[in-house]
Amino acid sequence: MPLEALLLSPWGGVSGRAPLRLALSTGLPLAPLSAAFFAGGLLLLALLAPPPLACRPQGAHNASRHPSCPFQAGGDEGGRGGGGGGPSNASRDPPCPPTGDPTLPLRTSVVTQWGLVCSDHWKVPLEQATFLLGWILGYLSFGSTCDRFGRRTAFVTSFILSVPLGFAVSLATSYAMFALTHLLFGATLAGAFLSLYVARLELCGPPHRLTVTMLSSFFWVAGELLLPGLAVACKEWRLLQAAITLTLALMALCWWCPSLFPESARWLLATHQTEKGKAALRSLAESNGVQIEEEQLFAELDNLSEGEPKYSSVWKVFCTRVVWKNSLILGFTTFIGSGIRHSFTRNLAPFGPRFYFPYFLPAVSEALALLFLCLAVDRFGRRAALLFGTILTGVSSLLLLALTQYLKSWLVLSFSVLGLLASQAVSALSVLFAGEVLPTVVRGAGLGLILAAGAVGSLSTPLLDIHDSRGFFLHHVVFASFAILSVLSIMLLPETTLKPLPDSLRDGEEQRRPPLFRPRRRSGRQDHLPLLSARSGEHHHPYGPESYARLVTATQKMQLGSARPAVTSEPVPKQEL
Repeated sequence: MPLEALLLSPWGGVSGRAPLRLALSTGLPLAPLSAAFFAGGLLLLALLAPPPLACRPQGAHNASRHPSCPFQAGGDEGGRGGGGGGPSNASRDPPCPPTGDPTLPLRTSVVTQWGLVCSDHWKVPLEQATFLLGWILGYLSFGSTCDRFGRRTAFVTSFILSVPLGFAVSLATSYAMFALTHLLFGATLAGAFLSLYVARLELCGPPHRLTVTMLSSFFWVAGELLLPGLAVACKEWRLLQAAITLTLALMALCWWCPSLFPESARWLLATHQTEKGKAALRSLAESNGVQIEEEQLFAELDNLSEGEPKYSSVWKVFCTRVVWKNSLILGFTTFIGSGIRHSFTRNLAPFGPRFYFPYFLPAVSEALALLFLCLAVDRFGRRAALLFGTILTGVSSLLLLALTQYLKSWLVLSFSVLGLLASQAVSALSVLFAGEVLPTVVRGAGLGLILAAGAVGSLSTPLLDIHDSRGFFLHHVVFASFAILSVLSIMLLPETTLKPLPDSLRDGEEQRRPPLFRPRRRSGRQDHLPLLSARSGEHHHPYGPESYARLVTATQKMQLGSARPAVTSEPVPKQEL
């Protein structure tokens, strides 16, 4: 029995209620991970909705005093001192601190904690960029950990490390300490997300892979939607961070049980860890309620190589041709889908409430994008769906780029929502596609590179905010051009719908690009077998009794014909009397 057949058998794969159980066990941790990811924006509310403040320009003598500002304007202080002709003290006065906004879910934030306004406002997007940098480092480091020590080990390690780092974020006493601990906290969150994603793919068979992945992704959206409610209940940013970390700690305690998050049997067998692979398959069989005979089941596994496990480094991907090409294309599309999103979300600010509408609309559109992928991808294929989403993203971006000043507000909103939905579908499908084309021996590190490329695309948003969105037009032009150019590269990808996952680098190199259009069947070029085909208008099976009877009759005629004497051209000699 080959390795793929063994893994997809009733005892090695998922069957019955196992797909739903797998989606729940690998999806529930995504809710607190999502809350921890999006909480970075709530802790820095100035990114989404800057609180009211009064920044006095340098040298302003008659600057008006903000109602909540405890500092008097410099001109007033100079008047009280009797030195009307002296220099103004406005440049030496601290800026008015930001105040809480009752319409926002948090009364305090990092901005109000350390006064990150006016001349220090650039520290707000800088910290957001630092947090995303932590996710990039986590994807790269824990991806290699997945391939070397296993998916479960990487998940448990990252989850355990995230708990003390999360509490350290809530107890930060300075901006520098907050930025450093938040960076490390993001790295551990990325490791947990990556290990969950890789294990989920490898524990599913081809029929359930898309459904289980998308159902698990809905937990990510649920965590994003529930976060503002948790923030309203906590009120303070430190309490919000502590509550999210406490949820992660509870998840770490529950998911310590191997039955909730088993080790990937595919990875164990692909790296020639036969005994551990047998134990993992036996555990899967018990969870599926299948009784097996170990002698019959593991007869083929005993023929695998013995000795030390064989691991592969991600650097071997750069020595391949097909795997490297597929990884480069999908990393590019993931980068585009994440980076171009800022071009659409920027248009949402003028509509609705200044915080809740720009926050909830992307979350709802992400849920709709996942639903679209569930319904369309297995029917039309990964490559066709990715091509459609990329074209829709590029066209929406170009229309907004060229016609925003000529369109009505509701058209701008419609194109922005359409482009946002398409870009989210492109990002989600690109990551799934990459997980299916990467071999098992390097899937963790390879998928970490793909996710890191998406995080680099998202990094462009806070970098633009550091300079007050200067260069946004160029950013929009570049990503719209990338989206159109990526359409040509998607044609070079293979099709992985309902196909087994590659396990070795050789399996990954054997993936071939299907034709662009399916060849049409031409009846004139097909072999015509009248004895085995049913007559027109009759609904008989081609191998039915009538066809068999005609075949027997024809065979008998051939035998009778061969029994007759052969006719030769030689003259027959006359008989002598």
